[in-house]
Amino acid sequence: MIVFLGLALVGVRGEDDQLVRSVYIAMEALGWLVIMPFSVAALLSGLIQSAGTKWGFVRYYWVLSKLLITVGAGLLLLLHMQVMSTVAHAASAGTLATNHLRDPRMQLLGDAGAASVVLLIAVALSVFKPRGRTAFGRSPLDSPDEARTPMFYAFWATLGALLVAIVVRHLVHGTR
Repeated sequence: MIVFLGLALVGVRGEDDQLVRSVYIAMEALGWLVIMPFSVAALLSGLIQSAGTKWGFVRYYWVLSKLLITVGAGLLLLLHMQVMSTVAHAASAGTLATNHLRDPRMQLLGDAGAASVVLLIAVALSVFKPRGRTAFGRSPLDSPDEARTPMFYAFWATLGALLVAIVVRHLVHGTR
């Protein structure tokens, strides 16, 4: 993802038309041939690990969060790749210049930056495994206080913030 972010930055800031065109052609190939397959592999490996370990699919907030992040990021990646393909087709046709398709190119840069942050959040959840079980993971012997751990509030706050960000983005930018 960091490579994609670097290429997107070169594509937006580059002043040489040939360099900008080749960057977007490379980004499309990187997206379809590397990022998309690894996105599917991340989802499948996560599902397999959840099924085969004590963590389960929805017993812990951190596992549920990672599942939602992976599915959501994969779906957003498909939308992102449509924009990527539009810019890459203009680049391969030779019609893309440094001042052409500026908004979609800025969107690609923003999407790559956001995806890098989301990836870091998923890694942090995997490493630190914050406490807190969902209603599906609690047993009748657990104390009622365990239902409201900091992870409980972080999960719902993050979900709410994500929904607000999606709504605001679509209100401001439309569905380009």
